[in-house]
Amino acid sequence: MGRRVAIFLVFCVLMFVAGRAQGQQPISDSHHDSSVQNMKGMDHSQMNRSQKNDSKTGDSQSMPGMDMSKSDSSSDPSQRAGAEEMGHTMSSMSSKHMDMGPHMKMTALRSATADDQKRAEEIVADLRGAIEKYKDFKVALADGFQIFQPQIPTPMKHFTNYGYAFEAEYKFNALHPTSLLYEKHGDDYKLVGAMYTAPKRFTEDQLNERIPLSVAQWHEHVNLCMPPKGQERAMFTRNARFGLAGSISTQAECEAAGGTFRPIIFNWMVHVYPYEKKSEEIWAVEHGGGLSH
Repeated sequence: MGRRVAIFLVFCVLMFVAGRAQGQQPISDSHHDSSVQNMKGMDHSQMNRSQKNDSKTGDSQSMPGMDMSKSDSSSDPSQRAGAEEMGHTMSSMSSKHMDMGPHMKMTALRSATADDQKRAEEIVADLRGAIEKYKDFKVALADGFQIFQPQIPTPMKHFTNYGYAFEAEYKFNALHPTSLLYEKHGDDYKLVGAMYTAPKRFTEDQLNERIPLSVAQWHEHVNLCMPPKGQERAMFTRNARFGLAGSISTQAECEAAGGTFRPIIFNWMVHVYPYEKKSEEIWAVEHGGGLSH
């Protein structure tokens, strides 16, 4: 698994940790997808359309329901130190390879067909046209996309549209990706791709109806064991037991260690890089990489 996928996975864990640290309810494992109380699409948190934007860049202050801004601005030095350490940990992992193993579930590649290839090419063409204007990231912000945790230093940023994420729970619209993917360069952002989502309850056949599984692999983050409260830093130690890089991957092991087990985190996701030339690069799991076989 490439470095950007690793960064994103650790990033997801940090958001989960932040919610627990501030007394948020744990992410639900319920498959009741009609509830608008859940963060749809990425299923990270509650929908909240009242977030304020940063006065300079329009950055969203936090992912709704998982506000890390308090730990950044808190008068408690230990909270600030913890947030800073998490950010530095994520940044340092950008140059490391991390095999997510039992914590990543991928759809199986199917045999290619001409119809599949044609349908995939149509999706890419539609997406490319729909997001062309978002090469100017300020246009994306003006259209309702919000930067997911801008204060955490990562080279790839997800600009998420919560309305599109909600829509993706019920139907697929190639023109409405849940997130735009940007590479961060100083104060600027370069658009490189997008991410579609689907309900975590979906079967592979249902995912195939949205995007052919002969050209793309959807992925899901699974088997997370969160450490006991107050021990979150244990996820970032060498030979960690907890977290998405941890050795614990079953509920029995997790409960024995005093942790909280989450069989599935977030919804199904698939990345698309429409400006690449080859199909395997367009539908790569990470930018600049190929499909995982």
